[in-house]
Amino acid sequence: MYIFRFLATISISLWLVTLTGCATTTSGGAVGANRSQLLLISSEQLEQTAAQGYSQLKSEAAQQGELNKNEKMLQRVRAIADRIKPQTAVFRPDAPGWKWEVNIIDSDQLNAFCMPGGKIMFYSGLINQLKLTDEEIAVVMGHEIAHALREHSREQVSQAIAAQTALGLGSAAFGLSQAATNLAGIGYQAFIATHFSRTDEAEADRIGLELTARAGYNPRSGVTLWQKMMKAKSGGQLPEFLSTHPADATRVQQIESLLPTVLPLYEAAKR
Repeated sequence: MYIFRFLATISISLWLVTLTGCATTTSGGAVGANRSQLLLISSEQLEQTAAQGYSQLKSEAAQQGELNKNEKMLQRVRAIADRIKPQTAVFRPDAPGWKWEVNIIDSDQLNAFCMPGGKIMFYSGLINQLKLTDEEIAVVMGHEIAHALREHSREQVSQAIAAQTALGLGSAAFGLSQAATNLAGIGYQAFIATHFSRTDEAEADRIGLELTARAGYNPRSGVTLWQKMMKAKSGGQLPEFLSTHPADATRVQQIESLLPTVLPLYEAAKR
């Protein structure tokens, strides 16, 4: 009976915390990416931390002589970003005004990410080893930018805070000791060692594909991209980009199902 009362207290506490923090960060766009989110900390808090982490990452790469070594590749990736950035206004009017950065780390890692506030990093291995076209780079970039637009990292940190708060309230109600927590570590995991949920990934696919199309890149490249990803995975080289991104036939089918929605946007952008 005691444990049931304790769990009930935690559940009620979590519900109360959740109730006070529900909002949404973006408009739905043509792909209809609408969902209520738990947001208990401000965008500014997470963006400041992300900017510090990004600056440190750049500094370490520069010291090792691995930052932006290939000028041609850097200009190529930045040109793609310049076409995508204005399209973010469809989902967030404030996003084009973010302090965007785009850099490349020279590494065999098959990885790319976009931190909160528009801090983009590509690893050269992703482009070179998978022989990505501009369209495929745009799909990757759109997907990662979508995570930033929807503030999935902020949502993850908020969920962690809610769980910690609920546990703390439940413990206090029954006189139990509360374990020490380290939310800084949670924040690091949220935007450096990213582990997004299936819901987050589905949203990033939808929003990213629309961004790709609106920027004038063929969204059909989403299919060829994931086929390359799956080939790399089956060859025993799991891309870091895929460590929490299930790339399988189902995902390709989901992308294909979005094509009737986003192809008209692509055609309009070409005109």
